[in-house]
Amino acid sequence: MGKSIISEERKCFLCGSYNWIEKHHIFGGAMRKKSEHYGLTVFLCHYCHNEPPNGVHHNRERMDYVRAIGQKAFIEKYPDKDFMKEFGRNYL
Repeated sequence: MGKSIISEERKCFLCGSYNWIEKHHIFGGAMRKKSEHYGLTVFLCHYCHNEPPNGVHHNRERMDYVRAIGQKAFIEKYPDKDFMKEFGRNYL
């Protein structure tokens, strides 16, 4: 595991830029290792990743949008696993 189940393309998942690309763990903090394990990562340009006001680390709406996509991908890839049990919250 570890490869993204959403997109492996090294371009920004949100804006499509190929510049200043960074790997984003959709569920960070205590869930970062689980994000890596299940492939719940996307590539984001620095601006969509970590710059206010629209970077996912500064914009709750954009963060929740990416998390909802991650949850859908998890459910599709791992139908035998319980997302709520693994990540503790529903983003759909």
